Formats: sequence, C-alpha cells, structure tokens
Amino acid sequence: MSDQPEISYEQARDELIATVQRLETGGTTLEESLALWERGEELARICQTWLDGARERLAAASGTADAPESD
Repeated sequence: MSDQPEISYEQARDELIATVQRLETGGTTLEESLALWERGEELARICQTWLDGARERLAAASGTADAPESD
C-alpha cells in the first residue's frame, strides 16, 4: 500500500476550503459541524502529507536530503 493519499493535493485543498467556508457560514447542527470539523482535520492531514512528500523529493533532487530542516 502506498503512503500517498487517495486524492490529489489540489482536491484536498479545494475541499478543505469549502469545508472551512461552510463552518464559517454557520447554520449547521452541532453534529454536522463536528463532522465538517473532522473532515477538515483529515483534509489538512492529506495536504500536509502531500507537502511533506514534495519537500522530500525536492531535497533528494537538490542533494540536501541529509541537511537538517530549518523551520
């Protein structure tokens, strides 16, 4: 099984934006809000997975894979 998420970064990002907008707009029940929040957390994790993978690939391509991260 691959470490890559089943949806693309762009799909996850766009769905996350829509989810946040729905939460900010309000008008949902508590249960719906909780479900949206949980989906948003999952989408954020998927985006981070894609970004981490891209960072690793760039580091490997530039020969800096062993260099310490500077956050």
